[in-house]
Amino acid sequence: MKALRVLAIAMCCLPGWVAGQAISGKSNTVSVDYTTKASAPMIVWLSPNQQVTSIQIKKMTVKVGVNTVQKLKKVTLYINGTEPVTNRGLGVSNSPDASKFAKYIEEEIEFTSGSSEIKVVAVNENGETTTEVRTVNVTLPVIAMNDRTDYALIVGTKEYDQWGDLINPIYDATKINEELKTNYGFTTELLLNPTKSQFVSKIREYIKKNYMKNDQLFIFIAGHGQFDEVFKAGYLVFKDTKVSDETKETYFAHTSLRDYLETIPCNHVFLVMDACFGGTFDQQLAKRGEEDGVYQVESQDEFIERKLQYKTRKFITSGGKEYVADGRPNQHSPFAKLFMEALRGYGGSNRVLTISEIWSQVEIAKKKPTMGEFGSNEPGSEFVFQAKLKR
Repeated sequence: MKALRVLAIAMCCLPGWVAGQAISGKSNTVSVDYTTKASAPMIVWLSPNQQVTSIQIKKMTVKVGVNTVQKLKKVTLYINGTEPVTNRGLGVSNSPDASKFAKYIEEEIEFTSGSSEIKVVAVNENGETTTEVRTVNVTLPVIAMNDRTDYALIVGTKEYDQWGDLINPIYDATKINEELKTNYGFTTELLLNPTKSQFVSKIREYIKKNYMKNDQLFIFIAGHGQFDEVFKAGYLVFKDTKVSDETKETYFAHTSLRDYLETIPCNHVFLVMDACFGGTFDQQLAKRGEEDGVYQVESQDEFIERKLQYKTRKFITSGGKEYVADGRPNQHSPFAKLFMEALRGYGGSNRVLTISEIWSQVEIAKKKPTMGEFGSNEPGSEFVFQAKLKR
């Protein structure tokens, strides 16, 4: 019994017992298995050092030491029954803790949300095996709808001083505005039949706004568009834009729109244009012929967190370097009809609609919509439409 007490005290005094990212957990218990030979490997958990550990981040560094009387044959780390790819072969560690053990494991593991099992199996050359298990519960912080604001600026121009009037831009803009406000919780603003100056002033307002980290800004523009073969540039046409204007002073260049949107201090900006030659918002398409289109099962909160971790500057336009149809009265333009169908799918079972899913819906349009990125867009970026609808 005296030997057992010494063993218990020695185990409690082992260095490096740190909780790391742990927020809470069950303490280790000291137990003796009388069926295990004294020469069997002994596993010492440094991190996690508790039987059950709860963390609120995805990653944790697992640190485990193994000592033995007999030479070790193999030590294996399993996460939910599978070896981590980086762990296979168990390379040499530079950690100071490594010198204290016959074998030392130090692996940064990325967990999924929920409960995960960490298991270590140590086998010596006599075939004696020791297996120990720890549990890690991951509860990620929730990015709820009230933790961010989703803004939408919806612009529709139907009436023009010199250009021919259109049929559906205001109808499209109004319906999209209503859908985003009612079913997606967006803070929306409608700008109907604006002059160029009114449009620029409104964009200026959005540049001056203060945004939180996860805020989003969606901009939809419907109306006439034009392409100038001399400048090799696309333009938006507003109520007061002149038909005969060689210097394009009354037009608004796509290059200027890109620059203005890039200036907006919001991490997530998504532009959709339903206008002729809208595809020339892509500078490369404006300078060449034509051409140029997706992704999802996690919890809704985890899905949104992953999607919003990178800066977003993306766009979709209703066509490439061409004219696009306006459609029949009060039946939406062909592009807006597909866009509305995407919105009214409400993101399926997880109620989160992404750019990729919108694209898969609208890319079938006959006039070849285009999708791309601009400015400081980061790889892996996304924009989410989180439906409020209960399904």
